[in-house]
Amino acid sequence: MDKVVLFSGSSAVGKTAVLRWAAPTLAQRGCPPALCKIDCISDEDRHVFAGLGLPAVSGISGDICPDHFLVSNLADLWEWSRNQNASCLLIETAGLCHRCSPATRNMLAGCVVDGTASCKAPEHLGPMLTQADFVVVSKTDMVSQAEREIVCANIARINPHAAVFAIDGLAGYGVDELCDWIMEQAPPPTLEGDTLRHTMPSGVCSYCVGERRVGSAFQQGIVGKMTFEDQPAASGKSASCQRAPLAAYQEGGSPCMR
Repeated sequence: MDKVVLFSGSSAVGKTAVLRWAAPTLAQRGCPPALCKIDCISDEDRHVFAGLGLPAVSGISGDICPDHFLVSNLADLWEWSRNQNASCLLIETAGLCHRCSPATRNMLAGCVVDGTASCKAPEHLGPMLTQADFVVVSKTDMVSQAEREIVCANIARINPHAAVFAIDGLAGYGVDELCDWIMEQAPPPTLEGDTLRHTMPSGVCSYCVGERRVGSAFQQGIVGKMTFEDQPAASGKSASCQRAPLAAYQEGGSPCMR
């Protein structure tokens, strides 16, 4: 197995639609992939992958954060993919939250952004966008060229180093360019000893282990609390204040650890 390619993104942005075209295209070009779908509750998308005639596996995280679930199974996924004689492993994440960060340094990390969403949507994404190697703008058949260019410009401002691909998941337009780029990337020297690009979202509070009662008396572990002191009106916030958390993600740190 030469490469691991991660497709992350919010729920329903079109990750499966992109992979439905990208996987067979890579196979036709001599880079047969194996596919993995990580989800929280339902794995109905695995039937889409199974219909492609390619090796596919799905994992349901259930009550566990899907990011933690994926990384806990990465080494086993590498071994499974090698046993399938696949040239690359394509992984689709669950899309649970905007703070997702399951990418490792030795994989090709991608982020799928919904082209029909607000032009400000990229600003609400954390390290899965700021530290991505490539970004896919999906559903381009539903937006004008001007709207698409605005979204792409915002992505380039947030992550100027990422390759950006506009893809129509219904007809497959734009997938060829993405697959060309994937095949051009040099494979990592090794997957062993790989490390995460960014810290995971914290997930060790009392509610993580089954607590249902509400109130400070029942909260233990890592707990985030709001402050209700006098805060400036939204219109009075400076641009630097609004973008401080995003800048921290671009730098590779974590705002909650500063």
